[in-house]
Amino acid sequence: MSVAVAVLKGRTVAIAADTQENFGDRRVLRDDHSSSKIMKVGGSYVAQTGWGLYENILVDYLAKAGTPRFRNEREIFTFFNKFWKRMRKDYSFVNDQPMEDDKSPFADLDASFLIVNPGGIFHVTGQMSITRFKRFDAIGSGGPYALGALHALYDETLPAEAIARRAVASAVHFDVSCGGELDLFTVKLQAGHRA
Repeated sequence: MSVAVAVLKGRTVAIAADTQENFGDRRVLRDDHSSSKIMKVGGSYVAQTGWGLYENILVDYLAKAGTPRFRNEREIFTFFNKFWKRMRKDYSFVNDQPMEDDKSPFADLDASFLIVNPGGIFHVTGQMSITRFKRFDAIGSGGPYALGALHALYDETLPAEAIARRAVASAVHFDVSCGGELDLFTVKLQAGHRA
């Protein structure tokens, strides 16, 4: 349970997340532990919300598989498809869990990812659908609160970083599963990409 947001404004792409970690209904004290939900992967920043174990699995997988390229939806989809297959093979404790909708033909990662890089903002759903966003997006249990703040703030004369900070602050204020310090990173949009 957490929140991660991404904002593209002008030529700047910002990604921000809370750092609170929860073990079920137990919140870990800020001064005892914080959990960065954003990792640098090559020229991209990847934020993950959902089961905390995914960070351990992803870090281990990347150490073996190398650094992927996340330049577009296809490259991201290809990476997550390979990641999904390797998770099932190499990590025996990963279940083939059905989605809440047991009539769905698709698997469920039980995690969502936001990827930002010079190509923009990419959202990876639990079902591995990849969507590019032109302005902003948010994931996690605090995502709905953050999306409201992003919508309200986006047209103001604020830089991407300030909007991302305020959106995470809104989620932290209203969602008990969000908290801790703020992690924030920025990248410049590559030439030729439209904001």
